[in-house]
Amino acid sequence: MARIGHWVTKFRQQPEVVQLIWASLALAFLGALATARWSLAFVALATFALSLAPLVFVRRLGVRLPMAFVAGIVIFIYFTIFLGEAFDFYERYVWWDVLLHGGSALAFGLIGFLFAYTLFEGDRYAAPAWALALIAFSFAVTIGAVWEIFEFAMDQTFGLNMQKSGLVDTMWDLIVDVTGGGIGAFCGFLFLKGRELGGLTAVLHDFVEKNRAFYRRHRPHRRARRGQRD
Repeated sequence: MARIGHWVTKFRQQPEVVQLIWASLALAFLGALATARWSLAFVALATFALSLAPLVFVRRLGVRLPMAFVAGIVIFIYFTIFLGEAFDFYERYVWWDVLLHGGSALAFGLIGFLFAYTLFEGDRYAAPAWALALIAFSFAVTIGAVWEIFEFAMDQTFGLNMQKSGLVDTMWDLIVDVTGGGIGAFCGFLFLKGRELGGLTAVLHDFVEKNRAFYRRHRPHRRARRGQRD
């Protein structure tokens, strides 16, 4: 009972959108079992496991994720696997793939910046802001390019159709990856300059504050400190 109570507490600590997604996956899994829809049951279970895996992995590394990061990871996996595959959203909506590519590229731009910032232990003056933004941008675009190579390899080796329309699909994916990665990298640039861009720079602030062990030299920008006093 104590173990069950522990997991219930953990569940309640998650963002509301994550709770709703996990609850919908549980209902879909139970409903699929009741109607003998084994493939749907497998996809629901796999989606839950994959949405949980990154959270467990980063915790073992000693990384504390802000609520926005947790929500973003779970939403992306839910949209990609459960809605995308089980409910065929990729075929129903032509913009679904673009949405997910853009969202993932933006996230990798932010992650790339946070990784680059750890190399300097959070010292914003150790390297030019544009250089850290360039590293973040390169990281995001590299991830996107490697994924396109993976899709090509799967199509050529197993006769799949991950690239769909081939060259056109690949090029649009790369264009979206460049755009999303650029926005994420630009957020990192603004973060170092003490400026804001909606909630994206706030996510960077939150991550750095929660993981001070990796950013020991980080000091709030003078512009940010003035804003806090105001």
